[in-house]
Amino acid sequence: MIMKLDGFGLFVNNMGKMIAFYRDVLGFEIKEEETTSNVYLMKDGTLFLLYGRSDFEKMTRRSYEYTKGVHGHFEIALSVSSFDEVDHVYKEVTKKGATPILPPTTEPWGQRTCYIADPEGNLIEIGFFNPGKE
Repeated sequence: MIMKLDGFGLFVNNMGKMIAFYRDVLGFEIKEEETTSNVYLMKDGTLFLLYGRSDFEKMTRRSYEYTKGVHGHFEIALSVSSFDEVDHVYKEVTKKGATPILPPTTEPWGQRTCYIADPEGNLIEIGFFNPGKE
C-alpha cells in the first residue's frame, strides 16, 4: 500500500476569522471563494484545509469534542531563513493579531524558535535551525 501526504486540515468554528488569520497574518494563499464550507489554502506547495465543524459533523453524521482556548494537541511548524528572521516574523505576526505563546528563544540544539496561536488556539511554531548556531 502506497500513501502520499496530500495536505492537512483544521476543523474550525469561525471560518471567516480563521481564513483572515491564515491569509492575512501568515500569508497562506486561498484557493477558492471564502464562502465555501471547506476552504483550501496553500503554503509553499502544501495543501492546508479549513473545514467548518458543523458541516463536517453533518457530513459524517456524528458529533465531536473540540478543545477551547490554546491547546497542545499538535503544532503547525513554519521555517524562516535566519535567527534574526524568527524575531522579525514573531514581532510582525503578533502585531497583526497572532496570540503570543513563547517569544523567540535559542535552544541548546541550535534552533531559534517561537510560538504563537491562531484565533482558535492551535499552536504555530516559527523557527530556524542551525546546528552550528549563528
